[in-house]
Amino acid sequence: MSACVPTRADEPRREEHSHEPHSPPPARRPRLAGADVSASIAVFLIALPLSLGIALATGAPLQAGLVAAAVGGLVAGRLGGAPLQVSGPAAGLTVVTAELIHQYGWRTTCAITVLAGLAQLGLGLLRVARTALAVSPAIVHGMLAGIGVTIAVAQLHIVLGGVPHSSVLDNLRELPAQLARVHPAALAVSVLTLALLVLWPKLPGRAGKLLRKVPTPLVAVAVATTTASLMGLSLPKVDLPSWSSHALAALPDGPVLGLVAAVLTITLVCSVQSLLGAVAVDKLVAGRPEQSSQVGRSDLDRELLGQGAANVVSGALGGLPIAGVAVRSSANVHAGAVSRNSTMLHGVLVVVAALLMVPILELIPLASLAALVMAVGIQMVSLHHIRTVTRHREVLVYAVTTLAVVFFGVLEGVTLGIAMAVGVALHRLTRTRITLDETEGVHHVHVRGQLTFLAVPRLSRTLHLVPRGADAVVELDGSFMDHAAYESLQDWQNTHTVHGGTVELVGRRSGVRIGEPTGPAGLQALTGVAAEESTDCRCHPWTPWRNHQCEIPEAALLRDGQPGDAQGTGADDAGGGAAPSDADGALRADGTDSAEGHGGTGEPDKVSEPSPTGADALARPDDPQDKTADASEDTGTVAATGTSAGPGAGTGAATSSRAGTGAAADTGTSTGTGTGAATDTSRPSARQLARGISAFQRNTAPLVRGELARLAREGQQPSQLFLTCADSRLVTSMITSSGPGDLFVVRNVGNLVPLPGRESGDDSVAAAIEYAVDVLEVRSITVCGHSGCGAMQALLASEPGAAQTPLRRWLRHGEPSLERMSDEDRPWARLAGRAPADAVEQLCLTNVVQQLEHLRAHESVARALRAGELELHGMYFHVGEAQAYLLAEGHEDRVFDHVGVADLSA
Repeated sequence: MSACVPTRADEPRREEHSHEPHSPPPARRPRLAGADVSASIAVFLIALPLSLGIALATGAPLQAGLVAAAVGGLVAGRLGGAPLQVSGPAAGLTVVTAELIHQYGWRTTCAITVLAGLAQLGLGLLRVARTALAVSPAIVHGMLAGIGVTIAVAQLHIVLGGVPHSSVLDNLRELPAQLARVHPAALAVSVLTLALLVLWPKLPGRAGKLLRKVPTPLVAVAVATTTASLMGLSLPKVDLPSWSSHALAALPDGPVLGLVAAVLTITLVCSVQSLLGAVAVDKLVAGRPEQSSQVGRSDLDRELLGQGAANVVSGALGGLPIAGVAVRSSANVHAGAVSRNSTMLHGVLVVVAALLMVPILELIPLASLAALVMAVGIQMVSLHHIRTVTRHREVLVYAVTTLAVVFFGVLEGVTLGIAMAVGVALHRLTRTRITLDETEGVHHVHVRGQLTFLAVPRLSRTLHLVPRGADAVVELDGSFMDHAAYESLQDWQNTHTVHGGTVELVGRRSGVRIGEPTGPAGLQALTGVAAEESTDCRCHPWTPWRNHQCEIPEAALLRDGQPGDAQGTGADDAGGGAAPSDADGALRADGTDSAEGHGGTGEPDKVSEPSPTGADALARPDDPQDKTADASEDTGTVAATGTSAGPGAGTGAATSSRAGTGAAADTGTSTGTGTGAATDTSRPSARQLARGISAFQRNTAPLVRGELARLAREGQQPSQLFLTCADSRLVTSMITSSGPGDLFVVRNVGNLVPLPGRESGDDSVAAAIEYAVDVLEVRSITVCGHSGCGAMQALLASEPGAAQTPLRRWLRHGEPSLERMSDEDRPWARLAGRAPADAVEQLCLTNVVQQLEHLRAHESVARALRAGELELHGMYFHVGEAQAYLLAEGHEDRVFDHVGVADLSA
């Protein structure tokens, strides 16, 4: 077996362009991609009916909607900073524009649009686009929901054959009378339009898949128009007067304060909606690798400038206010657009339609357009957004904004929403819950929330309820402590310890736990108030569930002349022990992460390597047992080996020395292994496990108890079998965003699936497969390999005739993968977009493909595949990049595609 297999990375050749000497290079002609052409047609077919419908809803001339759509495509598309965002008359501006037209008239409204555009240009030049994103999403979603309700109620009157009123209250008040005099023809056309809007996207079968490519709004309006024309229904229809009589902007006429408020409202709504839309488009593009490689991220300041220029032009030409439109932008991305050419070409198509398709457009019934806009308004009240703000405890902000927009107006609603958001934030900042309870003689003080000066009286009152000389534990669960609270807690701690009591401080924020009586230095490390004495711990949000403990090293106790055990528990997310050195050369414990080879703390050149065990020992036989970090020369040495509790747990060893002041420091060398004690056996190795379980019971168990109780009642019903490597860095639930009961996980060294009959007495993998498929009836099986796999390294490094250890006997099930990679007649598995980094990565990819073939040889799997009840998936996870790749279906050359970020707001 070859120990080194060269990679076959076929790098694309660069095209060489030559030209005559001393002559300028040939000018590049702009190219129009076919994807942009097809995308522009799809967007145009959506924009045409929506633009007419929004103009109808605002009470503006219908041509104003076409003008805004054309200008949004051409001007904003050319100048904006979001290449794939499509701008035009937006439903979010309907209510605002309708109010302005009713109050000031159409020509003054156009002038207000121009002024709003100039204001956007000024904001863009000041580069404050990112500031607009500071508005709470609950306010934005609440504003859109309120606008949606207003639109839906107003258009309902047109759907019923009537005329809407100027306010929501008037529309609601007149609705019973409107229901009593329903126009049957208008209602029939509206119902047909709504039915097509709902049913068209759900057409089944292969024919339905083809038909669904035609935009739903176009189908709904076209079918309703055709039906009304064939049946000869007498209905109000689109009326497009001659362009020669089209009204343009005039000088604004009205009270100055009212005009300023109107300009600010248009500026605010247009800017926020466009900027949030640009961010959403970036998320959509990021989830489509074929587009993300050609389209850069949005320039928000440039986008604000483009929107301002578009509003200036639209207002001057008698068009509606313009903003980025989510429906059109989403359609543009999904249609495969790769540049701003699609947006601009859609604007050209709108101009052509406005000039040449007037007779066709005038056949559209107003009731059909009203039904279309009413559906858009209803969709603006998103259940997904409601669930999101509820989960983040911002439903009050959302509700206040929505109701205020409905009953008072957009500007008033947004103002009240901002005020409510500020109030909620202040309430959270000042809300602190302080409790005291006693367990087995230990007094526990729990502080939940932020510790500010407002909470100092309650904190002081609770702390003084702890009896003198008692053992106390103070748990600080918050991310902020001001100076007043810090001094109060420090003074009480000093007083309590002077009177013989003990204080143990537990801080979830910094991950520091002090297990012995401590002075102010410990509190400073816990709170971060004194940064120069704080511990170097980089905790992450997932540390509570991964049995993570950040400990102050025993050197802190040795420094005070107290003997203690040198625990080497890993405290860093990189897999190393976090034991920073102090001013006089205290203990330094450096551990390493087996993923990337860097330590949790200390200098890079002082990182100690993990002791090679198992597959890694085979893959790296020449590695030393351990490497020690440099230590300052002094009289005593303390050595510690550390173990990490997080992904990538490894072992590390380090030495350091300091002037011996304690019993352990002045006698030479003291060693400790794992979490055991170096000089004191009073703390068993199980203490770390007990602490992790205690943290789970305190923090995580209350959150998952209900779900686990349900699973206990119903039994396990996983949807998939996940077969992956035993590597500690692969956290399957985190990678797949799965919860309890979702995955049936089988782990072994090298994610191997032995062929039937080759197990040699070990049927564990085959038994798990049979149980998952036949008993649990999983719907899919995923084989997941990963980067830096020690088993694959061992396969490459193994030599014939070596001693058959249990590990070598197990790894023989991976030999078919090595043979497959060595076979020149078979295409190599590869990653989309790049060649494998080395032979190990190539073998990791090949192994996934080979083990999928082994799976198909198992009888239960083959039977389920034939019945169409099971799917097989291949997956590769790059640990260092935190990037997952899925084996693409239907690729004979075995390509693992990049899995991007999906649009969660859709």
